[in-house]
Amino acid sequence: MDQETFPEELADALVGVQRLIRRRLRREMPDPPLRGAEVELLRLVVARPGIGISDAARELHLASNSVSTLVNQLARRDYLTRETDPADRRAARLLPTPAAEARLAEWRRRRADLVRRQVSRLDEADREALRAAIPALRELAGTLHEEADQS
Repeated sequence: MDQETFPEELADALVGVQRLIRRRLRREMPDPPLRGAEVELLRLVVARPGIGISDAARELHLASNSVSTLVNQLARRDYLTRETDPADRRAARLLPTPAAEARLAEWRRRRADLVRRQVSRLDEADREALRAAIPALRELAGTLHEEADQS
């Protein structure tokens, strides 16, 4: 792999792995199925209970109306509740329900099991290369996130 094709090959590999993990999990998870954006919003709300819609939109790099739509869908399924923000009665704070926390825990468990099974099929050198790449991939994600925040 040469320097010229490396960025595209890396991006394709990362997107491909993520897509396949999501596709496999979607098939294995109990109904109702959740889309990637719904899972990301649930992960954010579980990590930061009480987050507002605008802050969630900024964090996920989505339009506020898109997050509002996701919130409505997830609230109908009993995964999120909205609470009026005492500091600003016009704003809502998002809270995960016990069903959301259980669903996310199951999603994480199944995702870890899936990746563990697939990684175990690789030879030791490839497993070590993936382990060694994790800090660089996290750094890459951080710089992408920072750049998105600045734009």
